[in-house]
Amino acid sequence: MSQTKQRRFIRKNALHLLDYLIIDQNGLQTTYSMGRTRDVSENGLKLETVEKIAKGDTLLITVGLENDLIDLRGEVVYTEEEDKCHISGIIFQDISEEGRRIFKKYAEAFLAPSR
Repeated sequence: MSQTKQRRFIRKNALHLLDYLIIDQNGLQTTYSMGRTRDVSENGLKLETVEKIAKGDTLLITVGLENDLIDLRGEVVYTEEEDKCHISGIIFQDISEEGRRIFKKYAEAFLAPSR
């Protein structure tokens, strides 16, 4: 299969890196770091990080999807520890219509069966 064909579909187990800035519940910017998506939908995502993120914190996220960069704001609605990493559920609070359209397309590809 050609490299072009291989990249046409986003694989479920692929790493999708993003960067984030934590704004704590007092409105203070605390941590700037990187993580990866574990699961996505057009309304939120599951984020894997090395650092613990508190429930109720706000994240400013930039995620690269193919040739697009999407900036969004989300609230941490749950957090858990798994092995040596932290998993946080993020619900989007602010995302542009264009960003939502791109993210919806990304989410559909992420959930599509592997070929």
